[in-house]
Amino acid sequence: MNLHTTPHNSRANRGTRRLAALAAVAAMVVAGVQAGSAVASPGDDDRTAAAAPSTAAALGVNPSAQRATAIKSAQADASSAAKALKLGGQEKLIARDVVKDAKGTVHTRYERTYDGLPVLGGDLVTHTAADSTLKSVDKATEAKIAVASTTPKLKAAASARKVIYAADGNPVLAWETVKKGVQKDGTPSRVHTITDATTGEKLHSYEAIETGTGTSQYSGEVELTTTKTDAGFELTDGERGGHKTYDLNQGSSGTGELVTDDDDAWGDGTGADRQTAAVDAHYGAAKTWDFYKTALGRDGIAGDGKAAYSRVHYGENYVNAFWDDSCFCMTYGDGEGNKNALTSIDVAAHEMTHGLTSATANLDYAGESGGLNEATSDILGASVEFFADNTSDAGDYLIGEKIDINGDGTPLRYMDKPSKDGSSADFWDENLGDIDVHYSSGVANHFFYLLAEGSGKKTINGVDYDSATSDGSTLTGIGREKAYQIWYKALSVYMTSTTDYAGARVATEKAATDLFGADSEELKAVSATWTGVNVK
Repeated sequence: MNLHTTPHNSRANRGTRRLAALAAVAAMVVAGVQAGSAVASPGDDDRTAAAAPSTAAALGVNPSAQRATAIKSAQADASSAAKALKLGGQEKLIARDVVKDAKGTVHTRYERTYDGLPVLGGDLVTHTAADSTLKSVDKATEAKIAVASTTPKLKAAASARKVIYAADGNPVLAWETVKKGVQKDGTPSRVHTITDATTGEKLHSYEAIETGTGTSQYSGEVELTTTKTDAGFELTDGERGGHKTYDLNQGSSGTGELVTDDDDAWGDGTGADRQTAAVDAHYGAAKTWDFYKTALGRDGIAGDGKAAYSRVHYGENYVNAFWDDSCFCMTYGDGEGNKNALTSIDVAAHEMTHGLTSATANLDYAGESGGLNEATSDILGASVEFFADNTSDAGDYLIGEKIDINGDGTPLRYMDKPSKDGSSADFWDENLGDIDVHYSSGVANHFFYLLAEGSGKKTINGVDYDSATSDGSTLTGIGREKAYQIWYKALSVYMTSTTDYAGARVATEKAATDLFGADSEELKAVSATWTGVNVK
């Protein structure tokens, strides 16, 4: 049965003191934006709702208008901040984000340039206390940024970008090239390769394309926010930054056609109706936006109040979905036989969260940082599914369980025991950074499950779980809400582009300390849980 909707809304030293003063200015800019009340996510149990801190106060609500002003203010004083941090005369800072939390601490995230060249792996975050003292600085690299010359000895393609590559702790002049193409499964490809501009040695490479209503196919009859036009209705969500959903009509480029309808009743719940995939994608985007706003105090993916857009019906028999920073959009294939679009709630939230990660820590999509990038999308994807509280797709710790990507009814990934998929890692080891990021993500997924729910056997929303630790320890969960608040806080103000698993432990311990205190049970749980997945 089609859903009939209502138009528009269908259901220390001088330098340090100087930096502190600059942060105090930023603090004034964002003052007052952290007011708010605690809101428990639908589907969270009493344990998580009872003692979780106010989202707005704890994480620092940063409405888009205040955020833009704060960033502008930070950028105006970026040169003084660079001097305060004792950066070299050829280095400059570019402010990317400013967040003030409940304790008055101002977290300012910067990118760095050297002699006008972008420094890859040069990002950093300063943390200034309410009393205007610099508490600490988190850097993607501790290395001094300096090279003998910015004149390359080797030529590169005309499209190459000259950069300083510092992510491995040894800054060198380099060329960054981007090769566009198509991956084996039909996903677009944009491989970035970093090459030493003096020796020609390949230093690093990564894939920039990050993979992973009407009546919907997976969520039943749901409410959509649409826009009335002279000709009828369109899938434009004016309440959530103007998010639009397009039909690519089995194409693989452009935006396709904006999905429209005569009577505001969308889809029939089957893959045979072309509107159904659009219903799921539009609904998933709305629920993710609402989760970011309600649970994290975040105004959209990039924090600027602007929506991404969704594209459905990508390619023929395309069994995947992906996020692309270059278009700031999510794209969904229709699966085998074009019958099972990859548009379930957790998949939609997973793809949108790649955009969130890019706008915050910008975790490099390779090695251990790439695994953390993928895990962040799974962690918040599962959190959004619980938040949506949809009886047709109840919250669980299974990833992609509705889309039948394996053809046998099994999910894509398991958070309680990641190795059940046959490839993912349950625990950290020294070789973890060498495997595919979708599998190295297992350790962080396992960490999140154990932190939220604890070890041992249990049944949640009808799904049985049995999670063990690497050392045989018994863990008691702190609840989902606290767990995702800690992860998001760590991602948004402590992680950098090069954060690895050891760094993620430090970042989440800092986040737990900020949110719950240095003597809190939550901090103890974070530390014990990382030890339980062999991150020590």
